[in-house]
Amino acid sequence: MVARLVIAAPSSGAGKTTVATGLMAAFADRGLAVSPHKVGPDYIDPGYHALATGRPGRNLDAYLCGTELIAPLFAHGARGCELAVVEGVMGLYDGAAGQGELASTAQVAKLLRAPVVLVVDASSQSRSVAALVHGFASWDPQVRIGGVILNKVATDRHERLLREALEESGVPVLGVLRRAPAVATPSRHLGLVPVAERQAEALDAVRAQAEQVRAGCDLDALLALARSAPAIADAPWDPEDALRRHAGARVGPPLPQGSAGQVPTAGPVIAVAGGPAFTFSYAEHVELLEAAGAEVVTFDPLRDEHLPDGTRGLVVGGGFPEVYAPELSANESLRKAVAELARSGAPVAAECAGLLYLARSLDGKPMCGVLDADARMTGRLTLGYREAVAVGDSPLAAAGTRMRGHEFHRTVLEPGAGAGPAWGMVRPERRVEGFVHRGVHASYLHTHWASRPDVAARFVEACRG
Repeated sequence: MVARLVIAAPSSGAGKTTVATGLMAAFADRGLAVSPHKVGPDYIDPGYHALATGRPGRNLDAYLCGTELIAPLFAHGARGCELAVVEGVMGLYDGAAGQGELASTAQVAKLLRAPVVLVVDASSQSRSVAALVHGFASWDPQVRIGGVILNKVATDRHERLLREALEESGVPVLGVLRRAPAVATPSRHLGLVPVAERQAEALDAVRAQAEQVRAGCDLDALLALARSAPAIADAPWDPEDALRRHAGARVGPPLPQGSAGQVPTAGPVIAVAGGPAFTFSYAEHVELLEAAGAEVVTFDPLRDEHLPDGTRGLVVGGGFPEVYAPELSANESLRKAVAELARSGAPVAAECAGLLYLARSLDGKPMCGVLDADARMTGRLTLGYREAVAVGDSPLAAAGTRMRGHEFHRTVLEPGAGAGPAWGMVRPERRVEGFVHRGVHASYLHTHWASRPDVAARFVEACRG
């Protein structure tokens, strides 16, 4: 059994990330093996969680992966750990638009049978805090709110007023945090600035968050609350098992003909873009590629002038190419290598930032030119869950493959779809989107392959040629 806490809030902006990351770091500093998790499709917060714990930050998204995978994915990430801290998304009861509690922090807490700690921005209230906490604690009797952490408390007097009010609510105060500029993390058009772009500053911020939490929270009481969670019966998710159970996908590198019992040959090299410009990825994607037999090699399009030796396939995920457009454009050698790989028909999977990198240009700067489309920044945010179906066959998905995904960008691509689109969106709106051309599958849609392990197997099989 893994002790666990879900860190939630009445709304966005209350300080969930600061508190969750600070708790992770503070408990890790105590010598505990801490497993970090994030509810929803967020890629940025898990980077700070990883910095705090030394373990990969993992997402728990009931919309993308289905409710049945939440506990197994949690157990997979928490394997070997003593404590897990799960940061919520938005407000405690906020989920996928128009679909009830689906993908909400409350739903994930129930699926994990985990106690919830409510982080409340107390900066503009005193006695009303009791009514707020009472309402959240009583709304769903299956959600167990085990305590409150009061954030942005102004003075000792303010703290006394808040504590007196909460005595009537029956929910214990497990921490009080003052305003602290040192723990702030800078934001921009898509949220926090990722760790990969500010390693030293991010480390300082995490240390400051840990110190603030240590000073203001009852860590012993929080740990006791976490240990009160009952055992989870679900077996941990396993990438090899997931591949076996989906369409009989091949697991591991193939044995040469007639060589049963011999050491298997190396699998195809799949290059995965990383570095500051491409920070959006789920840890399970690489785990599935490797379980399917690929040799995954990470490269940085800002620095590396060539693709890894022997590259047979390419994965370019999300991130911030718009921030680094001049640098990406200046790396002409790599842009040409990517274009040549795509022209050869090699499998290429690109999501969001990867889509922009494969375009002809981004904000007027030349990109790889794999797609006959141009991208530019806009002031409009495109955000939300999507249900999609593959329009045609590609190395990533067979025609008719249904997947759920998430869009999150302030750019626009013109045209938005090629002669062979990647996806037909079926909800919340009907439209086609993205590009399938030769071996390329490029789209704005972020997907979580744990929900469809067969796409990873299909991609690796295509890379074997």
